[in-house]
Amino acid sequence: MRMCVGCREMKEKRSLLRIVKNAEGAISFDRVGKAPGRGAYICRSRECLDKAMKQKQLERALETKIEAAVFEQLMEEIDAD
Repeated sequence: MRMCVGCREMKEKRSLLRIVKNAEGAISFDRVGKAPGRGAYICRSRECLDKAMKQKQLERALETKIEAAVFEQLMEEIDAD
């Protein structure tokens, strides 16, 4: 069980997407769930990512400032899922 950083609900790990910050500081989706780096989980919905962005929950979880362009890229990837 993992907590979504957007809606703060506990869900099964497989039903959530993992966002990871690697050693270089690049932020991306971890499709496999085993990429090295600091990770945060989020539901497969645009609403949860919006909420996490507005409340800066994703930035707190990954311990870094996230640029707007990165959020747009994450939104596009969620829409493509």
